[in-house]
Amino acid sequence: MVNPPGHTSRDGHQWTPKAGLVAGLPTLGTIKPQSKLRSADTIYDVAIIGGGYTGLTASRDLATSGHKTLLIEARDRIGGRSWSSNIDGYPFEMGGTWVHWTQPFIWRELFRYNLLGENLEVSMSHEGGINKCIVRPFKDRPAIFLEKEQEDKISESAIKKLVDVDGQLGRTVIPLPHDALRNKEAVAIFDKMSLGDRLSEIEHELSPLERNMVEGFLSITCGGQWHDSSFFELLRWWALSNWDYKGFMEMGLTYKLRCGQSGLQRCIFDEAVMSNNLDYSFSTPVATIHDQQNLVEITGRNGEKFRARSVICTVPLNVLHTIQFSPELLPLKKQASVEGHANHVVKCHVEVAKPSLRSLGTFNYPYGKLTYAFGDGTTPSGNTHLVAFGSSLPGVHLQPEENVQETLDAWKGLLPDTKEEDIKRVVFHNWHKDEFAQGAWEWFKPNQVSKYLDALRERQGNVWFGSADWAQGWRGFLDGGIEDGQRVAKEVADHLKTREIKVKL
Repeated sequence: MVNPPGHTSRDGHQWTPKAGLVAGLPTLGTIKPQSKLRSADTIYDVAIIGGGYTGLTASRDLATSGHKTLLIEARDRIGGRSWSSNIDGYPFEMGGTWVHWTQPFIWRELFRYNLLGENLEVSMSHEGGINKCIVRPFKDRPAIFLEKEQEDKISESAIKKLVDVDGQLGRTVIPLPHDALRNKEAVAIFDKMSLGDRLSEIEHELSPLERNMVEGFLSITCGGQWHDSSFFELLRWWALSNWDYKGFMEMGLTYKLRCGQSGLQRCIFDEAVMSNNLDYSFSTPVATIHDQQNLVEITGRNGEKFRARSVICTVPLNVLHTIQFSPELLPLKKQASVEGHANHVVKCHVEVAKPSLRSLGTFNYPYGKLTYAFGDGTTPSGNTHLVAFGSSLPGVHLQPEENVQETLDAWKGLLPDTKEEDIKRVVFHNWHKDEFAQGAWEWFKPNQVSKYLDALRERQGNVWFGSADWAQGWRGFLDGGIEDGQRVAKEVADHLKTREIKVKL
């Protein structure tokens, strides 16, 4: 790695009984020094705004292919909405976490950096398996204890009823998962449907327990209100999982990186730096992007100016409209960003001195401020690590840093017979209060896919737009971010080559 790991980012919070609530988390992704720039009058081939997976991939691909590249990042770290806090050498994933060999772009990166084979960096979140599940469907009644096989049977039945809109578990709706819009007739029907619409259609087919468990799962999958969350997005994820319940759970919630996402991101960033073609400026939020036809000028909030022949903007959908573009953002791009996507889920980790909880899965929907939790590892101290998600449903939305006691109580409500003294650490990053994210992973609202997806991917003059938020395949996932970074990097490289040929002629 270019600089020693272990710096502390301004992002995130952790609570311990001894120190209380502390802002800022250690991570491999913090970059020191914060800038490496050539002379002030440098004109770069390409400037990339945003250092998440899309920006990192594009930076690496362009820098290593000989282009003079500048990476501008608002945070003090790489990773965007996917980063890990490495506490005592153990990664707590603040955002995107899980990977799978059916996600081709991230698996390619793991091969590239020798993180497979003998140097295997992939582990299971619940090694040894989740063998018991607790469900609390009724507020004034005792919890229900289920064996894992029972929980899977109920969940699989409910999800299959939800997605079976064609008698073939959705296969005819999205026959080609990486080209989800190909079936225009199906898109016209299902893109306008919300999860609420679909739940209403099948409400009489679901048992009370099936409904409780599928709603609990969906509430932390879409992270939004039922009427505000697209049913089509669920059908797309289901299709990417080969229209199969086991695949659906395995591809989205099972395998993670021992080195943490920040470990893989450092591999990508360090390769770009070692090319000697990458300059960077961190802690530099962008205020304006001015396309002057032959040159693009980027101005930071601090007044610092950068110039490049082309720009790749990887700012998340919910934040895109906060940057001033000249010429203005195309109307559909701006409208999509102002509307924003639906996901405002809360993600929260706990380290607890109870090894028996390692194999636990637990629901507390719809009453708990944390909705669903499961065992995610064993910390170096031998404690159990669990990860939980909380929905944005009215009345239960958790603001973990605003009321630590409420957060601790939410955890105790999830974990049976757990006392406050058993809780050794709480770790989290509140994404919907983060000005550079304003929400978690992408989950489109009804009608947004057909109305905005093509527009969001459209080039605007010398400015390209890339993000996991509008990737074609695993949109909203780590894989989608890398996919779109590769796309825009190739498009810009081709453009620069064509431009160079025209100048020579």
